Amino acid sequence: MAASVREKQTAALKRMLNFNAPPLKNTAAEPVWKVLIYDRFGQDIISPLLSVKELRDMGITLHLLLHSDRDPIPDVPAIYFVMPTEENIDRICQDLRNQLYESYFLNFISAISRSKLEDIASAALAANAVTQVTKVYDQYLNFITLEDDMFVLCHQNKELISYHAINRADIQDTDMEAIMDTIVDSLFCFFVTLGAVPIIRCPRGNAAEMVAVKLDKKLRENLRDARNSLFTGDNMAAGQFSFQRPLFVLADRNVDMATPLHHTWTYQALIHDVLDFQLNRVVMEEGAGAEPSPAGARPKKKNRKMYDLTAADKFWQKHKGSPFPEVAESVQEELDTYRAQEDEVKRLKSIMGLEGEDEGAISMLSDNTAKLTSAVSSLPELLEKKRLIDLHTNVATAVLDHIKSRKLDVYFEYEEKLMSKSTLDKSLLDIISDPDAGTPEDKMRLFIIYYITAQQAPSESDLEQYKTALLDAGCDLSPLNYIKQWKAFTKMAATPANYGNSGVKPMGLFSRVMNTGSQFVMEGVKNLVLKQHNLPVTRILDNLMEMKSNPETDDYRYFDPKMLRGSESSIPRNKNPFQEAIVFVVGGGNYIEYQNLVDYAKFKQGKKVVYGCSELFNASQFIKQLSQLGQK
Repeated sequence: MAASVREKQTAALKRMLNFNAPPLKNTAAEPVWKVLIYDRFGQDIISPLLSVKELRDMGITLHLLLHSDRDPIPDVPAIYFVMPTEENIDRICQDLRNQLYESYFLNFISAISRSKLEDIASAALAANAVTQVTKVYDQYLNFITLEDDMFVLCHQNKELISYHAINRADIQDTDMEAIMDTIVDSLFCFFVTLGAVPIIRCPRGNAAEMVAVKLDKKLRENLRDARNSLFTGDNMAAGQFSFQRPLFVLADRNVDMATPLHHTWTYQALIHDVLDFQLNRVVMEEGAGAEPSPAGARPKKKNRKMYDLTAADKFWQKHKGSPFPEVAESVQEELDTYRAQEDEVKRLKSIMGLEGEDEGAISMLSDNTAKLTSAVSSLPELLEKKRLIDLHTNVATAVLDHIKSRKLDVYFEYEEKLMSKSTLDKSLLDIISDPDAGTPEDKMRLFIIYYITAQQAPSESDLEQYKTALLDAGCDLSPLNYIKQWKAFTKMAATPANYGNSGVKPMGLFSRVMNTGSQFVMEGVKNLVLKQHNLPVTRILDNLMEMKSNPETDDYRYFDPKMLRGSESSIPRNKNPFQEAIVFVVGGGNYIEYQNLVDYAKFKQGKKVVYGCSELFNASQFIKQLSQLGQK
């Protein structure tokens, strides 16, 4: 797996945008201009990977949604990138009838069925457009890569495969089959893109096992059909750098219900927890807090600002897994270094006679500046640096406001103590009944973590007392109802999941950030530093990857799609530790687990771990699903 999934998926998209021919490296020539037509699914897959500028470099002049009103552009080829759904197919047939484009390259995100292909064929015949439908491809790209080592199945319609959908009490077998098929279809696409046939391990008796059985069957059928197998030939050659196959561990969300509710302390996970962060984009309301509007004036309309946190952003790549205080300190350092360079920027601008110009005009100029002076070439770079610093200053400040107003540091520290069974310095009731500490949701999260991790469940009278306090704090108790059922059902009481001995050490107060010139006013926020510890999902992976014997994972099932006869053994053939593993959580995942796996892989030399989940939720989205389940 020399290339990461992100690189492979990006390469596949670029090939598709080049009419499914490998992109030429050294073209001085103009690219072929073309339009890209996608549906919401296609949009979600492309947007975290390719920017508008990159699309333009590949000759995409227009990119439009399939179901928007599009004008005919008769002399341009169109590349479609859509899911093979009924309505999408109907719309494509309509485009053919209306003769919108010169030629059509139809790319389906996941495999299209024979009957739907025939629908398109008959529409093309009727519209007399058979010659214009140049190519039809199955792209097998039905998953979204968010990081080099992280993917999620879908963003549209994710409620169809959510934790709530899988764990509903009244679920029909047919619904469950459909959910499992959707998940397996995406995972199959993932392995086709990766170009590797994994060895699958999963626990028994839950949704993860159903996914494993179906995925094994699908991979096996594909490998049997030698003529059309997707795992031979050129796309495999790319994956042949390592002879070892990856381990694919399927875990079920029910293994660990505390982590998704946990308050967190690392940058990326905090952003996801407290801000609106999806598909690598943060959306923030710009408050009109700074200058009070004059009396009687209309309140200012709030602007929404979008920030993309991308792989190209060095600061983000370096600090997304750092504890928040460290991030605040680093942003401050970057700011100080930039301020030192700012005089340089002013000087460069004045050389170019651009003092009053806006930055857009400058970036336009940056193409033909080589003639002016070599000094100028560093201007766009400095401006880009300033943009990133401003971005992180704004995002980190917004996160800090939440930490301070909700006392998230207190919650984080207390939950870590609960999860690692260490001694508590104050009673749970105090936090629940403290009106200044957090929102009702924060209190509910804390209490559920206490309830899940407690060695023995609180007595009825204690529970009533807690419930009263929670109700007084304005909490909705329905998530607790579900967790009670869940705890009784999984009989977890005997072996509560072990969260490792994570400790949190409060450090001295922030040194650099406490000085008065800082952007971040951190007083009153504890400077907590994390100790490395493994969460349940990471521990399961560690056992399976290192072939350790452990009661927790010893009866995990073992599937090898390459073996001719599917043997129902849980005895692994391969006794060697794996070098590469993919962990997938059925029922949803979060950045806390992702970060924990990243930290784990750092300690293991030469090992690669990828994290995937059926959907990515933060605690409040998860609590909503629990309360829906608890209302039944």
